[in-house]
Amino acid sequence: MPLKIALLAGASLLIAQPAMAQQAPAAPADEAASSTDQSHDVIVTAPFAQSEKDVLSGTSVVNGAELTRDLQPTIGETLAKQPGVSASSFGPSASRPILRGLQGIRAQVLTDGIGSIDVSNTSVDHAVVIDPLLAERIEVLRGPSVLLFGSSVIGGLVNVIDTRIPRSVPAKGYRLDATATYGSAANERSLGAAGDVAVGEHLVLHADGSYSKSDDLHIGGYALTPERRAQAIATSLLPPAPPVPGEDPIDYAGNAAIKDTLPNSAAKTWTAGAGATLITDTGNLGISYSHYASLYGVPIRYATLPGEGQEAPRLDIVQNRYDLRGEVNVGGGFLDRIRIRAGHADYRHFELDQGGAIGTAFYNNGTEARLELVQANQGGWQGASGVQFFNRVFDVVGDEAFLPKSETNQTSLFTLQQLDRGAFKAEAGLRYEMSDVAARTPTDDLRFFGGERHFEALSGSIGASYGLSDAIRVGLNLSHTERAPSADELFANGAHAGTQAYELGNPDFRLEKSWGLEATFHAHGQGYSFDASAYYNRFSNYIAEIQVAQAVCEAAAAPSGRTVDFPCFQSQQADATYYGAEAEASVVLARIGGYKINADALGDYVHASIVDQGPVPRIPPMRVLGGVEAQGDMLNGRIEVEHVFDQDRIAAYDTPTAGYTMVNASVGISPFGAASKTTLTITANNIFDVDARRATSFLKDFAPLAGRDIRATLRFTI
Repeated sequence: MPLKIALLAGASLLIAQPAMAQQAPAAPADEAASSTDQSHDVIVTAPFAQSEKDVLSGTSVVNGAELTRDLQPTIGETLAKQPGVSASSFGPSASRPILRGLQGIRAQVLTDGIGSIDVSNTSVDHAVVIDPLLAERIEVLRGPSVLLFGSSVIGGLVNVIDTRIPRSVPAKGYRLDATATYGSAANERSLGAAGDVAVGEHLVLHADGSYSKSDDLHIGGYALTPERRAQAIATSLLPPAPPVPGEDPIDYAGNAAIKDTLPNSAAKTWTAGAGATLITDTGNLGISYSHYASLYGVPIRYATLPGEGQEAPRLDIVQNRYDLRGEVNVGGGFLDRIRIRAGHADYRHFELDQGGAIGTAFYNNGTEARLELVQANQGGWQGASGVQFFNRVFDVVGDEAFLPKSETNQTSLFTLQQLDRGAFKAEAGLRYEMSDVAARTPTDDLRFFGGERHFEALSGSIGASYGLSDAIRVGLNLSHTERAPSADELFANGAHAGTQAYELGNPDFRLEKSWGLEATFHAHGQGYSFDASAYYNRFSNYIAEIQVAQAVCEAAAAPSGRTVDFPCFQSQQADATYYGAEAEASVVLARIGGYKINADALGDYVHASIVDQGPVPRIPPMRVLGGVEAQGDMLNGRIEVEHVFDQDRIAAYDTPTAGYTMVNASVGISPFGAASKTTLTITANNIFDVDARRATSFLKDFAPLAGRDIRATLRFTI
């Protein structure tokens, strides 16, 4: 309680700072995001643009040449080389970001400040409905600023910023951005384009679209790990193949011998969108519509033990979405700007069996809206406050309906306040949430838990940093978060083939709470930069799925006459700890002719435990990555080596994951010079075709990462 009082008192002191002579306000976030050549270190997700080195927590920005080089079909894989970021890697089409070991609802993915309004946080086999091809920049944000967007984002948030609602009038009256990619590992063919045109002085129209098609993924060896292949033959599920000289001695016929290609991993996705914005000297108001459609296969989780099932499902996803964004420049006094942002989406996906029949259907109807009041900068004090509303109606129908139809309503009040006294900077955030979560289940439906829960959560964060010199800044951030359980965690009661588990929720859960402490260090000078963070989080009432005796799930399934064919996992609350560190550095080694030679490195580590239970499952192991890059006006070249260590600190029901070393290289060509926005990037990922598996993946024993992948990406802007 004393710590909570200290948080509230600290925030109140910042909010109560006396107004001083008004200074020119910082550049609005929307203005900062409008230019494709915006400096890499400017954060635009927060309500006012600020330098990355001034943010009180570990933050990453991916745009420009780096985004082009790292571009992958999913957001998770696109960001996987950022410090503190891993990916769920449930095959090449469903890979969601994991931030500091936290995933799902604890690591939110936004599109231009609003949730993706899909079902990707309910299961790892569900894709995030955001196409990286259309991203202008992607930001990974942590610290007090995340309280503007939710209290559940303990690990942080990912904000994918696009141009679907134009932010500015094109200087030439029009602009066009296009990206075309070919990837050899899956014979991937992708094309995305976005264009704006000015109609008169104030109206800007927008259109965009993308198309991507890929075949089954090439992998660097066998689909199954040696242990799984040996397990299959030991249980006589598969006969041994005749010995072949030079081949792996456990190279078996049938499923255990699947090699070089990952079956059922092909995908096809297309999107289309249109928008319009009215832009004047005093503000702007824009709307957009977008359509997303995807059909992708989920890599097969092969049967290696007697009694196990085996499926080759495909997911057919459709989302129709409507968005609105507006801003009014008040331009004086205490208030500088008023912003509104809203989105509504109708989402559904069908899980198809091998014959194409619909086994299970997921329906998600969601609306999210937020109103922000942005204060004018007065003597170094600025802030933003507002209200946010969220509604979600979620329904699962069919063979694997492990959840009842549910509705979630959430209303939040938030504020973020910043104080800049030159060398000393401070920041505080508060968020109050009221959540109502209800299972809309008929009283005679014996399959699921019923009921309705009401939660009130108060979260806060306060931090400060001090500039030891013009180049060095150190900071400390303290946070307290409270999160209401989701409908999935409260009401689940059914088999879920995607994770091979019978999932059982608990309708009596309390708020999940966390205290966090983070220290940061930034050093940025002529020819070098270094950023590091160390963090510690202590949870109470942490919600985790724990494997329990089959009898527990059988008792829950008995009233409806269902059988329990998967291992039983029950959501439970317990204390937990997460701690770790991440760092990245770069230095200019030399200048040779017209080229600048840079060296860079990053590393991250996270340790997570559930008290009296043991390690949290599927936590990324320690990882280091180093690269050398030559940068010139027309030609850039880079080679990098990434080493991921073994992960043998695992839960009782998990399996160890072998480490791997992967070598990548790239060449970027600007044929018309550095001032041109036309680039051709050739990237060679996993050059030595190693068998690489992520410890964070449910499918790590059955579906490795891509093998050797030669990618060519053409990007231009006119």
